[in-house]
Amino acid sequence: MSRRPGMTGRLAALLLLVAPLAAFAADDPEVAVLNQRLVALQADPLSADVAAYERLQAQQAVAAFAAAKRKEQDDARYIAERRVEIAETSARAALARREVDRLERTRSELLVEASRREAARARQEAERLRVQAQIQAEEAESLRQAAEAEQLARQDAEQALTSVAGQQTAKLSAAQQKSAKLAREEAELVAGAKLPVSRFEARGEVFTVTGGAFAAGKSALTADAAGQAKALAQYLQIASKGRVRIEAYDADPGVAQKRADALRDALVGGGVAASRLQAVGKKAPATKARAAEVVIAP
Repeated sequence: MSRRPGMTGRLAALLLLVAPLAAFAADDPEVAVLNQRLVALQADPLSADVAAYERLQAQQAVAAFAAAKRKEQDDARYIAERRVEIAETSARAALARREVDRLERTRSELLVEASRREAARARQEAERLRVQAQIQAEEAESLRQAAEAEQLARQDAEQALTSVAGQQTAKLSAAQQKSAKLAREEAELVAGAKLPVSRFEARGEVFTVTGGAFAAGKSALTADAAGQAKALAQYLQIASKGRVRIEAYDADPGVAQKRADALRDALVGGGVAASRLQAVGKKAPATKARAAEVVIAP
């Protein structure tokens, strides 16, 4: 029942399209062929709602061809044929664009879902390795204590402990870095913007916001910096639950603090809990390479 209004509308449009040319089509087979092509466009449910302007121009050109005097018929025929071709091509192009848009949306959804699943698997693997490393460390410690009475055995146990701990630490670090990498990719896909450059230090993962994030002497974020803050907010919600310290720099300590506050507000606006964030302005010249740092505690 819900399809009848749409079908009725298309039938009405077909009648409106055919009526002005029906009289001419009976006498001129060329007009009939062109008119049939326009009717086919209107009758197709996929193309009925696209290229309306081009179809109207084509209808007018066919009508002009049908009414043209003999000496004007060649030009009128050429214009009518071109207008009909343009209407058909425009309809096909509009349908193609519609399909491309649909496929692109599907592709983006699949990429986000795949990234989320891979990030979840990486986090599970990191947790498994952490538990395994803890168990092995406890076992190694037990062996070391049991071998204290004999120096050589104790040294062997300590060497085994060092080797196991080093290997597990390396694996754990690699798993954590892979998890962080996948989380960065997911955050960038969801936010539609790139994260700032980051590095791992003893104090945690450090994201460096460059000098282009703020205009000289200003505290408001530029458009690029706002996009980076949006991606960083997504990353903080996906990959890390630790506390975050925001350090902003400027020769004027007041401007430095305002910049830190602006970054904090952007992260809170992106969904990060304000209780996790600490904003600190530092009196130090902002450089092209560094205007602020966001430090995620390990």
